[in-house]
Amino acid sequence: MITEAETMLEERVRTIRDYAETVFYRGRVPMEPLNFQPNWRDQPSKHKTYLGVPRLPLPVGLPELGPVSSALGGHATGRASWTLDSVSALLRLSYGLLDRRLRIGWNQDIDTRVNYQDALWGRATASGGGMYPLETYWVSGGSGPLTPGVYHYSTAHHGLERLLTGDVTGRVREALGEDPGTDQFLLVSVRFWKNSYKYNSFCYHVVTQDAGAMLGSWELVARGLGRPLHRALWFADEPLNELLGLRTLDESVLAVVPLPWNGGGPARPAGVGRPAGRPFFERSAEILRFEQVERAHLATLLSAGQVRPRPAAAAGSAVVPAPLSGGTHLRLPPPAPGDGDLGGVLRRRRSSFGAFTARPALSLEELGTVLAGASSAQRYSADVKCADAPLTRLYVLANRVDGLAPGTYAYETGGHRLRTIEEREVGTFLQKAYYLTNYNLDQVSAVVAIAANLDSGLRLYGGRGYRVLNSEVGAVAQTAYVAACAAGVGCGAVLGFDNIAIDESVGLDRTDERTFLFLLLGHERTDPADFDYRLV
Repeated sequence: MITEAETMLEERVRTIRDYAETVFYRGRVPMEPLNFQPNWRDQPSKHKTYLGVPRLPLPVGLPELGPVSSALGGHATGRASWTLDSVSALLRLSYGLLDRRLRIGWNQDIDTRVNYQDALWGRATASGGGMYPLETYWVSGGSGPLTPGVYHYSTAHHGLERLLTGDVTGRVREALGEDPGTDQFLLVSVRFWKNSYKYNSFCYHVVTQDAGAMLGSWELVARGLGRPLHRALWFADEPLNELLGLRTLDESVLAVVPLPWNGGGPARPAGVGRPAGRPFFERSAEILRFEQVERAHLATLLSAGQVRPRPAAAAGSAVVPAPLSGGTHLRLPPPAPGDGDLGGVLRRRRSSFGAFTARPALSLEELGTVLAGASSAQRYSADVKCADAPLTRLYVLANRVDGLAPGTYAYETGGHRLRTIEEREVGTFLQKAYYLTNYNLDQVSAVVAIAANLDSGLRLYGGRGYRVLNSEVGAVAQTAYVAACAAGVGCGAVLGFDNIAIDESVGLDRTDERTFLFLLLGHERTDPADFDYRLV
């Protein structure tokens, strides 16, 4: 007999599957609301800033992070404890402001960027549409360098805004359903309006990948700093939102990262404390709500009773894409990202809008370097999967790659090789399958598609599986950006392809796998018109 709770879980899975299908088919059937036009004059502020609270500056210096090659080939399993300086570097080199960007490209807003109030400020982490909708909160206990309490990271000031005083880390432990052995936690949330004002119902797909991209940056910085990093994606949502004073349909926590700290970590009873809700600056006069976004988000939430029992990390192997068979194999040259400093590469990372050029073609070594770097993002410590059980797979649509016939290929991480799916012309197909105008696909050397098993993920994780899968998708994309930058290759993550057409082209139309995100790769023009305005 099916219980009421089981019926509710099945309904949530159906809601997420229906939402995902509207996302994947939006190139053929537009998502609601039809003919939506953003009100650019009423867009939200790029930075969330709390009013009337103490603001504490963070250290401005950035440590050496070591060679990028080590970070791309490693795993954040270092044993050193975190410090104020290392957390400051983690925040600055992920979502902090690094420079002002004025390079001429194909984006339609290039004419407005010359105005200071519309300036585009570069960050190390990529974000869908450059919206940067994520917020970071530090919940600190007695062992840390701060007065115990709740703090918000102000990206505009590279400082911490104190929202609550008192040790409430016990409430984070309760929401996690376990004691991670520390009293320092970073909480990553998404403020939906910072993205939905432009992307409307498509927002939820984008922001859950954004969260993964930032976690991917954190993983790389932690590797460079020699410190451990663990992602908690399975927790009770409402208690954490209440702790931060958030309304769940406006802003909601998507990930928790416990930080091992010297001299701290004893389990304590959950502090009572009043919610940390504080007024913050709201630029928009009108905030719109989108039913599909809210329905999808509600379908991913967990209550305290669902946190335990959680899916065992080893069970994540049930979502791992099945081994590939058939086709010829081509072993790729060893990855060669160089030995540039990881921090410098993160500061240089950018999207290649309008900068691709067909000559010279991408080399096999460059393609392999990006693929190997991207696949390193599949190795991370989390509460829902083992580090050696990737939830995603990479496919390549090769257009102009020296030593590789045009066609479609699957990347096999273990052997660092490509398996041929079909040799054929793909340049015309890619241009027809791309329905935006900010890239000329004929100039792109290759497209990398990031795919995952949607139905398997939903069977194992329920509605939460959509967030779990997109978290890895975003991390893979961010790490591919860093690997491409290190190798001197242009990269641009896009969502403007007809997913169904790409699925069919790489043979996924009769499988559980679906493509979630796409990366354009190629060499860039050497004569860009740019403006040097570095902050760090």
